[in-house]
Amino acid sequence: MEKITGVLSQFSLKGETALVTGGGRGLGRELAIGLAEAGADVAIADLLIDESRQTADEIIKLGRKAVTFAGDVGKEEDVEKTVKATVKQFGKLDILVCCAGIATWYPAEDMPYEKWQALMDVNLNGVFLYCKWAAKEMKKKKKGSIINIASMSAYIVNVPQKQCHYNASKAAVVHLSKSLAVEWAPYNIRVNALCPGYVMTPLLKIADKKMLKQWSDICPQKRIPDPAELKGITVFLASKASGYFTGSAIIADGGYSLW
Repeated sequence: MEKITGVLSQFSLKGETALVTGGGRGLGRELAIGLAEAGADVAIADLLIDESRQTADEIIKLGRKAVTFAGDVGKEEDVEKTVKATVKQFGKLDILVCCAGIATWYPAEDMPYEKWQALMDVNLNGVFLYCKWAAKEMKKKKKGSIINIASMSAYIVNVPQKQCHYNASKAAVVHLSKSLAVEWAPYNIRVNALCPGYVMTPLLKIADKKMLKQWSDICPQKRIPDPAELKGITVFLASKASGYFTGSAIIADGGYSLW
């Protein structure tokens, strides 16, 4: 194994290529920019074309390369095309961050089945498809880091909203990550899950103020973080600094799930 010297150098992503799904806005945008700040070139996959280009522009201003791709994470042909186009553009794929996700609220007994299926297609099936096609490329070089964005909802039942389908999808992402970590360890592909609590994304900013206060009050830190606060842990999981981390699920929720 390559000898690593200097602790800060372990966090550098210089020369690496990353692909971030859902990188057009919110948490995905911040994580894509964070990877670029650490030195990576970044491909952004998102249906939000204009927002994706804005993220790419920010990355280019940092002196890194960036490209955008539109596609549905729940359609395998779109996923395959995006992964292959990323490799064609940059020559390789070192890092995958699966951040695309949706959340809807329905009482379980009233939930239309198509709503269950639509959420699972994005939150779970899309993660699997991107992991599958990214791993095909990473195996060629026997190197890769996959970071799947799950949620503290993989471990708790959120209140007061009713979202059994969302919670189930995120729990599945955690165990999928663990399973893939075992399968792909022989190829030096690491797979980890990052499980945030509530994060102040644009969607959360327009949420009911009373609900935001309730969520904040429950959290021991009494606050909801900015998405940029998750850049550091993402760079860590993408870099050599986390070389012995695989199959881990790291909860970043300000202590919300501790009680």
